[in-house]
Amino acid sequence: MFSQVQAMMSAPSEGPVNWTLAHDNARRVAAGSSDPSVSAQQSRDVDEALRLAELWLDPVTDLPATGLIGKAWSRAEWVEATLGTWKRLTEPVANSIANALSSAMTEQMPEEMKSMMGGASSMLQNMGGAIFGMQLGQAIGALSQDVVSSTDIGVPLADLEMALLPTNVAAFGEGLSLPENDIRLFLAVREAAHARLFVQVPWLRGHLLGAIEAYARGIHIDTSRIEELARDLDPGNPEGIQEALSQGVFMPQRTPAQEQALEKLETALALVEGWVDELTAAATEKVLPSAGALRETVRRRRATGGPAEHAFASLVGLERGRAGCATPPPCGPH
Repeated sequence: MFSQVQAMMSAPSEGPVNWTLAHDNARRVAAGSSDPSVSAQQSRDVDEALRLAELWLDPVTDLPATGLIGKAWSRAEWVEATLGTWKRLTEPVANSIANALSSAMTEQMPEEMKSMMGGASSMLQNMGGAIFGMQLGQAIGALSQDVVSSTDIGVPLADLEMALLPTNVAAFGEGLSLPENDIRLFLAVREAAHARLFVQVPWLRGHLLGAIEAYARGIHIDTSRIEELARDLDPGNPEGIQEALSQGVFMPQRTPAQEQALEKLETALALVEGWVDELTAAATEKVLPSAGALRETVRRRRATGGPAEHAFASLVGLERGRAGCATPPPCGPH
């Protein structure tokens, strides 16, 4: 923690977000509960599962296979593959947070200190970018410990990829008393179905990401909480800084433009999830005895959420649990 604070205070300027800190913090959190490298056997298992998933999907959808090579990722590899999309999604709020934090810290600073600081306002802006970068990295790292595939949150964070995370797939299956191979196959079918949809309907990815960006651009910063953070910020108390970063700085009230963007996003995500859910059921019901139990497990997981849900909310001010409906509307497998 002390090394993080030192890095935050001495970080060079990178704009509204210190992406170096975001990247390093995401990798650190991803490795926090062990992040073993993918073994050769795990790679073969994932490749075989995704190939079989494609065969099972062929009879139940008119969308052709993607031809993508299935991959097995560690959590760190998921971070690397998705960081570019996170940059796109979080830039709209990064400027607001960095500027608000810098302004609040300047206002809270005693007059005599302001005169001593002189033209050091850039240092305060750097600190704002560093703080947001640390928060961003922490949230991405937390998500990396939870997602089981490249499309697990319903949004294609990695560009034209089809992948499973073996460590997280194993964690998903804990306590289910189901064969490991069944769990991997079911999740592989969901991933392959997502991949077909986003590859064969190329405008859909941009539609979803654009809706999230539109929502994020309308976020209002709670200046009172920013001022409180600035007032209580103590470089000698790293635990306090970590706690402050985990609380978020967004206003709960939404603007009319945000409500419109949110409705658009909710509808799209619900339709995507409904299509994938129905298609997966159609592809697995006759060949995978545990398909029904796994389908219900996925639905409960989406409905109840967890730490990763809050992490996603802290990134763009959007709760994934509300947008990704646990009980999607019925839609046919085609």
